[in-house]
Amino acid sequence: MLAGKSIILGVTGSVAAYKAIDLSSRLTQAGAEVDVVLTQAATKFVAPLSFRSITGRPAVSDIFEPRTEFRAEHIALAQKADAVLIAPATANTIARIATGIADELLSCVVLATNAPVIIAPAMNVHMYENQITQENLSRLRSRGMIIVEPSTGPLACGDVGKGRLADIDFILETLNRVLEKRNDLKGKRILLTAGGTQEPIDAVRCITNYSSGKMGYALAEAARDRGASVLLITAPTYLLPPQGVEIRQVTTALEMRDAVLGAIPQADALIMAAAVADYRPDTVASGKIKKESPTLVLNLVRNPDILSEVKTGIVKVGFAAEGENIIQNATTKLKEKGLDLIVANDITVPDSGFGADTNRVILISQEGNIELPLLPKREVADRIMDRVAELLGIRGG
Repeated sequence: MLAGKSIILGVTGSVAAYKAIDLSSRLTQAGAEVDVVLTQAATKFVAPLSFRSITGRPAVSDIFEPRTEFRAEHIALAQKADAVLIAPATANTIARIATGIADELLSCVVLATNAPVIIAPAMNVHMYENQITQENLSRLRSRGMIIVEPSTGPLACGDVGKGRLADIDFILETLNRVLEKRNDLKGKRILLTAGGTQEPIDAVRCITNYSSGKMGYALAEAARDRGASVLLITAPTYLLPPQGVEIRQVTTALEMRDAVLGAIPQADALIMAAAVADYRPDTVASGKIKKESPTLVLNLVRNPDILSEVKTGIVKVGFAAEGENIIQNATTKLKEKGLDLIVANDITVPDSGFGADTNRVILISQEGNIELPLLPKREVADRIMDRVAELLGIRGG
């Protein structure tokens, strides 16, 4: 996929900047036209001449540097790019891009491009885990940028933790996948649900669950980045809504049911990632129930099963959060609900339960099971959308 592609390689002031030299070489050997853009801090670690010697093209860092090839450097580079890859990306550059600060050539290019942007962070573990950095990364994800998670290990500062630049092979694999799958869902309408529904008890209390909505939001971003038109029906979450996605907010299971059934006629695929409450109180107190009795009895009634009510011939994907007999229980749901695919995971495992940033899932279909390793939820979302794209292709829908 890299042959003949125009790749902007952004290099920032990280100790890992030397690895970008190997990355530029690998890109060039694969047949890509590589334009390297360095921040001023990056030039303290690596010389522009090193990249020029490898790529055969000038490496630039000064936003005011005159060039004969391009009239306005940041605009021309941005417009010619098939992809922008920033590796390594420091916390400073991530913050710049997240807040739209355009005081360096690299951030200007990112602001001006319509090409996919892939960011591979590299920094001290405490800087990476800082809430500010995580919020900035979340903001970039919501805007459609792909984050290649750093790996865990010894860091240049002597600390050990998450912050090492991801393996070059994995970065290249991500870039290839983005280029290969861009717009393969163009013209498709994907209907997604996310979050945990809330079933009111009284004016201040509700029955809910631990779903964070992260998996559903990652799926919405993955579908959007592949050119699909996306409607995300979401129960309450604390997540930033993905940009470029139509959002419909609901609270209860019945509201989600009505929203889904109303949107089905326009959809090519339905992915039910939401954790929908199985039961709701049969009556809701108009005010706040007072603590007047040592016990409180709630009568619960069954909520409708939304997936089972969808009878049309669209692609249907469900989720099974299980604590035991995972494959057996998920396979039963697959058959009972007439699903094309079900995504099963073990909620008792800390790194793949509710609220985690990673997931370890099994994709179960009539064709067999695919067990994925522990991956960031966005990577899991991409793998799920691979199967959805295949199913849509099989049906020719």
